[in-house]
Amino acid sequence: MTSAREHIVQMMKFAPAQRDHVPAFRIALSVAIPLLILLFTDHLELAIYSAFGGFTALYARNEPRASRFKHQSQAGIILCLCIAIGMLLSGFHASIWVTTLVCSAIGGVGAMVSTVLNLRPGGSLFHIFATAAVASVPVATHPAIPLAVAIASAGFSVVLGLVSSVVGEGIKIVSTPPPHSLTRNQLLEQGVIYFFVTLIAGCVGYMLGLSHSYWAMVAANAIVVGPNMYARFYRGVQRTVGTFVGVLITAFFVSMHPDQWHMAVLVIVFQFLAEIFVLRNYGFAMLFVTPLALFMIQLAKPLTSYELLTDRMLETAIGAVVGMLAVLVTRSPDKLGQDTVAIPILRAARNVRGSVRSNFDQ
Repeated sequence: MTSAREHIVQMMKFAPAQRDHVPAFRIALSVAIPLLILLFTDHLELAIYSAFGGFTALYARNEPRASRFKHQSQAGIILCLCIAIGMLLSGFHASIWVTTLVCSAIGGVGAMVSTVLNLRPGGSLFHIFATAAVASVPVATHPAIPLAVAIASAGFSVVLGLVSSVVGEGIKIVSTPPPHSLTRNQLLEQGVIYFFVTLIAGCVGYMLGLSHSYWAMVAANAIVVGPNMYARFYRGVQRTVGTFVGVLITAFFVSMHPDQWHMAVLVIVFQFLAEIFVLRNYGFAMLFVTPLALFMIQLAKPLTSYELLTDRMLETAIGAVVGMLAVLVTRSPDKLGQDTVAIPILRAARNVRGSVRSNFDQ
């Protein structure tokens, strides 16, 4: 039986470095160039649309040129559709319940589409984040302008991905992810799980009176992406602890009352640092992902108090708990028995339950 200390060591362990600074530089540049253009043209209110379009660069990180172009193009189209949906929700002043329901549907459909298209990273975390965050801020100009900014940013990410596959990342040995092996029913089951996990997390966050319940939705969604039970529980703990520390880092910078151009630079720097560590240690990367996300929102909708930071911590914890509970509820006994890394406590609990039921039947 694995001890608690071994679990902690596993969560704190860093995977070996694999020239992570190279794709990290490309991804940061995909965010930086559009953001700096908006800064110098005095249109940072459009930064949130640019940043989410730039998330296209996060996909197909270590794939060959043709595969990267295909998958990044697909990811960019999906992200821009999510941004457009978020703008519609914002423009029609949709209630929090409508927004939560729409984002949950996007969570379920997005997860299935990502699996069918073989996108990496999988899941629908970025789809939910883009839709909900954009829906939370008012559209201050004609809708065509922010949407055009998002499309241009996504297109720039795809072009930069092509260039980088020739120089820089092209030196690295890359491979195309294998296609999924899920049946139609399994794929549908996956979508249903993502839908309800997202919906429950969002509803709990809102009913507790927190300001940005979509952070709970994003956190819950991020956890069910893991390949096995250990990985999912590790991600839950890592995301929660990393977010707590990341909020403290954010509070430090907020206390200095940064100008908009300071925050733009911080977004670029934190994006670079996050991509260096995200494949090495998820929890450590959250130290940079958290201020990155908060300053992205800050550029579009300035903070009025530190309450937003505490809400971020609470909502992440809520999402992590919902996500981990979902992992337990949706695991069937036969899959649990085949999982060589299943949590021993859960196995023991299942065996005890079976023994009690057997004795009762006798």
